[in-house]
Amino acid sequence: MTRLDLRAPSVYVPMLLLVLALVAPVAVPNAFFRSVLIEAAIFALLGVGWNILGGYAGQLSLGHAAYFGMGAYTSTLLLVYGGVATIYGMWVGAVMAMLLSIPIGLASFRLRGPYFAIASIATAETLRLLALKFREFTFGALGTTIPLTPNAPLNFLFADKLGLYYTAVTLVLVAVAATAWIERNKLGFYLVAVGQDEDAAEAVGVRSPWVKQQANFVSAFVSALAGTLYVQYTYFIQPDTVFGLAISTEAVLVAIVGGVGTLWGPVIGALLLQPIAAVAQAQLGSTYAGAQLIVYSVILLVVILARPSGVVGVLSPVYWRALSILPGAAIDRRRRVAPASEVSRASAA
Repeated sequence: MTRLDLRAPSVYVPMLLLVLALVAPVAVPNAFFRSVLIEAAIFALLGVGWNILGGYAGQLSLGHAAYFGMGAYTSTLLLVYGGVATIYGMWVGAVMAMLLSIPIGLASFRLRGPYFAIASIATAETLRLLALKFREFTFGALGTTIPLTPNAPLNFLFADKLGLYYTAVTLVLVAVAATAWIERNKLGFYLVAVGQDEDAAEAVGVRSPWVKQQANFVSAFVSALAGTLYVQYTYFIQPDTVFGLAISTEAVLVAIVGGVGTLWGPVIGALLLQPIAAVAQAQLGSTYAGAQLIVYSVILLVVILARPSGVVGVLSPVYWRALSILPGAAIDRRRRVAPASEVSRASAA
């Protein structure tokens, strides 16, 4: 096992970036800036969840609002009706989303391409209509507010919302770490194989429906956590706000713009899109309704046409070149050369 050397740029630069992310909302005590950071963290979490199924497995899901809304409604209803703290209800909601993913997977994973995308939209829309129908239980179209308890950390209710930001950042880091683990293990290789060519993967023995369902389990779990945080951030839940197509579209956008099928792509996409959307809405929203959607469309077109690999495809070479000129770069070079020399000696033997 390779030990981490804090003198290596590949180690200390990510740590410095993490420190910057943690210090930023404290260093800039601006309510608008903090709100943008919180939204970016929440949708980064949703994007990471979507990316496991939509990026690595290549399944274009446009219905991840189903899992997002399931997590949001489960934790909220447990809090409203049972007084269950959100920190516990959040995990119940994530498990409920995983259970929901079973019939969704059985019904749709035999479909491919646009048919799967349409089926995923129909799933989220069905749940939205059910939430509207059973208004005695879900509060219907009127929605409901979250019971406000001053400074209740177990319900993710904090005086200045900094606690919610740090909670979201922690969950994003855990989700990225889980994705990295999947990426480096057998499941990750199977997912990439299915995403690249499902017929070829099945021809060599990969059970693609089961592989996709495993990805769907993890994807649903992470997306549901994002739904809970979103409701605790807005203090309000209503079927259109958590089951709507806009949520599913947001999950897809942050992944595609950042870099679909990459580890940090959804996080970078959220950090890029959320500030742009917030500024566009603040500056143009009162005059031009839906201005942020136009901005989203332009960015998406530019990325797809100019750089299909996303922002990660642009920044990755720049990032590694920058690391190569920083103090301690020789340590990284030695760490890359050592495994290669070991492979050569093993081949010679």
